[in-house]
Amino acid sequence: MKKLVFLIPILFLIQPAFGDIVIENDQTYIGNDGIMHIVGEIKNDSKSPVNKIKIIATLIDGNGKVLDKIDGKVMSNIIMPGMKGSFDIITNEKKIEDVLDYDLGFEYKLAAPKNQVIEIVSSEMKRDQFNNLIISGTVENNGDITANMINVVATLYDRDGKVLTVSKIQTQPDFLRAGEESHFLVPIYEKSQAMNVADYSIIAESDEYAAVPEFPLGSGALLIISVSSYVIFSRNPERITNALGRCSKILARQ
Repeated sequence: MKKLVFLIPILFLIQPAFGDIVIENDQTYIGNDGIMHIVGEIKNDSKSPVNKIKIIATLIDGNGKVLDKIDGKVMSNIIMPGMKGSFDIITNEKKIEDVLDYDLGFEYKLAAPKNQVIEIVSSEMKRDQFNNLIISGTVENNGDITANMINVVATLYDRDGKVLTVSKIQTQPDFLRAGEESHFLVPIYEKSQAMNVADYSIIAESDEYAAVPEFPLGSGALLIISVSSYVIFSRNPERITNALGRCSKILARQ
């Protein structure tokens, strides 16, 4: 499917230039619910934070007839300059072949900047005893005040860099005091999509703070360890050396 990307900005401060905010890495799939999903990312290459982002999907059949128009939301509350936000639009269609094409547009508002201090300090992706894919890790509040309503968003990618699926959770407890860390676990519900994962990204944010920019290693540099049917992806550059050491010890025992 091809797509047309267009902007429907809501003016409110200084408007970013055309093309500074774009949709990318989108595709469709049939989910566990039997419904067609459209997933992708919106990238903010402007110099201004944006929020209240609404994605508008227009579904078109083989005759060029509009089948439906559906609104979806980006998983992140705010997208800071240079950052991305993932989306998952749930349509009313049950067969991808019924939809020949789709257009994606979006609306947004410019937002006041937030300190980027909610950081994922470690994470790993593995399969549990029921072969479900999960991502667990630790989030840290590097701000000066308590962070409330902390959301963690995980985005899975295929080998072509396209978004496979998106999953979002709220940490429990849903607050994190300044300087403290908290554990999180994000389940990946779409099993068929999870089978094709080659890379992933994960961010966290709160009502008060935005996510720390992530520096992904890329699928070629991911540390991949297969032990007892577990596949672990290290996403913490500072701990790669320690992870390699652990890997060596595991292989030495085998």
